[in-house]
Amino acid sequence: MELTQVGYFINLAETLNFTAAARLSGVSQPSLTRAIRRLEEELGGPLIHRDGKNSRLTGLGQDVEAEFRRMMAAMKSVRDHSENWATGRRRVLDVAVAHSIGPERFAAFFDSILLEAPSIEIRLHALQSGEDTSEILSGKYHACILACETRPDRKVDLHPLFRERFVLGCAERHPLARMEIVRGEDLLAFPFVDRLNCEFRDRILDHFRRGDRLMRPRFRSDREDWVQRVVTVSDAVCILPERSATARGMVTRPIEGFVLEREVVMATVSGSTAAVEIRKIAQLASGYAWG
Repeated sequence: MELTQVGYFINLAETLNFTAAARLSGVSQPSLTRAIRRLEEELGGPLIHRDGKNSRLTGLGQDVEAEFRRMMAAMKSVRDHSENWATGRRRVLDVAVAHSIGPERFAAFFDSILLEAPSIEIRLHALQSGEDTSEILSGKYHACILACETRPDRKVDLHPLFRERFVLGCAERHPLARMEIVRGEDLLAFPFVDRLNCEFRDRILDHFRRGDRLMRPRFRSDREDWVQRVVTVSDAVCILPERSATARGMVTRPIEGFVLEREVVMATVSGSTAAVEIRKIAQLASGYAWG
């Protein structure tokens, strides 16, 4: 497999037309067609249903396109960093953050990093659904900030940052906000908002299910900002990590008999294979006063 074949296939996946893909690739249509056929032979199956104007990717083709795009993103990152190194420009570090982790504690941390290391630039990304620390190994990101992996890869270093409890989130005017500790059964009287991107979602729901306190979601979202906004303008409640409550007007309360914590970590490529700058950031993060 050659990088030219990868580029040809991505152009074909975008256009679903061999003539248009050949034009984008700067080659003749027969050359592109032969390259795609060699790729299909190597991968063991057809990548595209050839049906004139109704051509479409096969299931294998869809999977291959996703992986090829990751490869191209990694190659672009390598080229960008090599060019920055050669020309003396700022080193750009790509850091992905899980959706369930709020920015409150990290804004000041990254500000301190930029003061400490003026030669770097940090580019923050949202860790997408289905992505994990393997994106570091692929080169897409230099580091990921996420809840602790249960089965860490030996090629990945996990740098512990802080631990936090899962608590009730509600509006400051909510009846439950007047309590210092909320009983589990008290939650059943109010609409429940389901945080679909929560890594511990199943464990939370199972805890209440075991106590015959079935949580019936009235609203579900994979957007943390939407979840918290719904909670702050209504009588709804949610369960979230205590440091992730960032919406104005939201308060948190512990729940009686409910003990669940997560550890937030920074993941980087293991050992000396990680960029010098990202190793320095990980070291500073491990020693940072997270409060």
